[in-house]
Amino acid sequence: MKYFHSFLLLLIIAYGIFESVQAQDQSEFISLACGLVPKETVYTEKSTNIIYESDANYIDSGLVGRINDANKTRLQQQYWTLRSFPEGERNCYNFNLTANRKYLIKASFNYGNYDDLNRLPRFDLHIGPNKWTSVSFPGGRYGSNREMIHVLTQNRLQVCLVKTGETTPFINSLEIRPLHNGTYVTQSGSLILVSRVYFSPTPLFVRYDDDIHDRTWLPYSDDQKVSIRTDLFVNTSNFYDVPEVVAKTAAVPKNASQPLTLNWTLSEITAQTYIYMHFAEIHNLEANDIREFNITYNGGKNWFPYYRPRKLQMRTLYNPRALNSPDGKFNFSFVMTGNSTLPPLINALEIYNVLNFLQLDTSQDEVSAMVNIKQSYELKEKVSWQGDPCAPQFLHWEGLKCSYPNADSPMIISLNLTDSKLTGRITPEFAKLTQLIELDLSKNDLSGDIPAFFADMKLLKLILSFLLCRNLSGNPNLNSTIPDSLQQRLHRNSLTLILSETHRKESKKVPVVAIAMSVAGVFALLVILAIIFVVRRRIKKGPISVNASGVKSKDLKITYHEVLKITKNFERVLGKGGFGTVYYGNLDDTQVAVKMLSHSSAQGYKEFKAEVDLLSRVHHRYLVGLVGYCDDGDNLALIYEYMANGDLSENMSGKRGGNVLTWEKRMQIAVEAAQGLEYLHNGCQPPMVHRDVKTTNILLNERYGAKLADFGLTRSFPIDGDCQVSTAVAGTPGYLDPEYNKTNSLSEKSDVYSFGVVLLQIITNQPVIDKTRERTHIIEWAVLMLTKGDLRNIIDPKLMGDYDTNGAWKMVELALACVNPSSDRRPTMAHVVMELNECMALENARKQGSEEMSSRGYVNFSLSSASEFIPRAR
Repeated sequence: MKYFHSFLLLLIIAYGIFESVQAQDQSEFISLACGLVPKETVYTEKSTNIIYESDANYIDSGLVGRINDANKTRLQQQYWTLRSFPEGERNCYNFNLTANRKYLIKASFNYGNYDDLNRLPRFDLHIGPNKWTSVSFPGGRYGSNREMIHVLTQNRLQVCLVKTGETTPFINSLEIRPLHNGTYVTQSGSLILVSRVYFSPTPLFVRYDDDIHDRTWLPYSDDQKVSIRTDLFVNTSNFYDVPEVVAKTAAVPKNASQPLTLNWTLSEITAQTYIYMHFAEIHNLEANDIREFNITYNGGKNWFPYYRPRKLQMRTLYNPRALNSPDGKFNFSFVMTGNSTLPPLINALEIYNVLNFLQLDTSQDEVSAMVNIKQSYELKEKVSWQGDPCAPQFLHWEGLKCSYPNADSPMIISLNLTDSKLTGRITPEFAKLTQLIELDLSKNDLSGDIPAFFADMKLLKLILSFLLCRNLSGNPNLNSTIPDSLQQRLHRNSLTLILSETHRKESKKVPVVAIAMSVAGVFALLVILAIIFVVRRRIKKGPISVNASGVKSKDLKITYHEVLKITKNFERVLGKGGFGTVYYGNLDDTQVAVKMLSHSSAQGYKEFKAEVDLLSRVHHRYLVGLVGYCDDGDNLALIYEYMANGDLSENMSGKRGGNVLTWEKRMQIAVEAAQGLEYLHNGCQPPMVHRDVKTTNILLNERYGAKLADFGLTRSFPIDGDCQVSTAVAGTPGYLDPEYNKTNSLSEKSDVYSFGVVLLQIITNQPVIDKTRERTHIIEWAVLMLTKGDLRNIIDPKLMGDYDTNGAWKMVELALACVNPSSDRRPTMAHVVMELNECMALENARKQGSEEMSSRGYVNFSLSSASEFIPRAR
């Protein structure tokens, strides 16, 4: 969506103020020299000190080979050998790694005319079921290199070579390196390396052990730039760990009075790009020397103003959102400011394109089960049994049928292993295929008992199984005794078991159900599953609690006398407002809050009845639950579940004991309040607009869990057609949508505006209206502060910098998107919930990983592609 304000294209700085990262050894590296024999061979590459091993322990297919001796000149040793795959469409390497961990994955290809055909191949490289890239050798070059940064969704990684034509896929080396999760953060997708350079006049590339993460840095220079260097120590201790040898060099413009420029063109003009700029001042500046410059891109768009590199300390800049250009062309200019006495500089650059993996992996439990089945029965002849069992669909394993739900992982629903030379007992791994409907184990040589676990496979309807009718040679050693649990399912006709005539005579208890009936049963089951799937998707829109308060009550209406009893004659006041006073109460040993409507309140009987009506039929975990109400003459009361920590406004202002809400708590409160509001918009029939979203209407329980409250002004709006209704304006000044105030046209986007104001308050801890500020309204003030170029200008200083910078920027952008003057350009609450969950994830990653502030920045330029580079021995 294009609703984010242009002034937010500011860069975030990683300050290197935390502890330096411990130097990483190779204990977590995987470095494979493919085709190295024997498989126990291990050696150290002298030019990098990287220890390589054979790939034979990670793949069970392919042929080993060696490039021609004439092509070995100056190549590192891992490029001398290779593994090729003339058989099968897909051949895969398998690794057991850590789910939700970020990895650098490198694959290298050096043809070297290993097959004496002098025919350069072309093929695809996949990560699991998704295409990573196509491998080819343009211009007749023998070498090609691919590199990506990827977060695993499972603890299994599969790197697959896929045949796309007549030529044979091959690979020379495959390398995997763990990275800090706080680095190279994207909004979505993985990152494909375009280029990684440093500005040095020497031709040497930099790799491990200069770079502890084993990234390859290529030297770059051109006629418009001059390389400078220092022998002084440069502190590179931020999460990106730029090698010191890289940090000691930099580029400045050849003509010191001219801008420093970087230009590039993407090969894929639609690609989204992340760019990381690394800066350090490597000169000892004189007393009056200043190096300060503005960074702009594509015709003067602000990227980062008034930037001054830190003396002998590395910083990394990059933008929190991916960059793109309609024609794929980019140009960056680094221009001296009026204060500067020295030209701009830059030390290093990294450029990545975003790759979104749209195909979900098959359920990890099912993949493990199928791998174990393959190993148990030594099914080496199953050539197609490589990679993900179900995905992509055109490469699914032979004998499998899978279901492909729109938003969930593929699941195995049918497995045909007839005539597969199976021997031994029936493995319990079959029971892990929880969605299996059909299983065929006929024409094999299985032995032992029919396992009872088949009875627990609730979806299993048809075992075309142990012995095929009229074929007495199949599974002759299988014990035909049917376990009691399985027998019960057979009697209920919920399972069809087909045995040979011999076994039917031996076990008279076994009913034989017609195949037609079993097929009908399968069809009926699929219909039921489809219904369940639809219902579950609806339920996921908002978890419903029949009684959110936990109080059992057949009739919500109570008398005024009961109100007096509940509150002990209004003994304890919880709070006061324009609506009246809220008292503490106790009903059936459950704490409650009793809101007595004042006769002078702006909320009248109409609003009172509206709230009773809404909360009597709408229940959600993030909406305050109504326990009861009193409509007794002039005495009107609403009885809610008790929220021990009052409202958000009190907690932000410090009125409740002075404790500062942490950034993590603020994220949690924002997410939960947003989910409550999203439920009103999308989970109710008809949809509802709250009309009075503000910090005083977000209440907090004893665990600081948030719930939306006060529904007296809530209105429904149409489902179809015009999504706006015309109504008298209602709400709270400062939070009120200006478009609604001007036109009287109400929509759910009016709530989005109000929630955006709430988000700004959560971020800044500022009042909505403050006449002592340079800008009175919080929105105008926040925009003014941000244009001064520092996020810290608006973040609540009570947080003492203890927050994830990336998440904070993301939340600021989201808040300003919500308060866009045009309702059409505001996000929906569903989108707001999604974005806030990502902010929460960034904060959680910071807490779990380290206290380093993640740094962000942007750039792209026309340098040689990293895919064209094959490292040579030094």
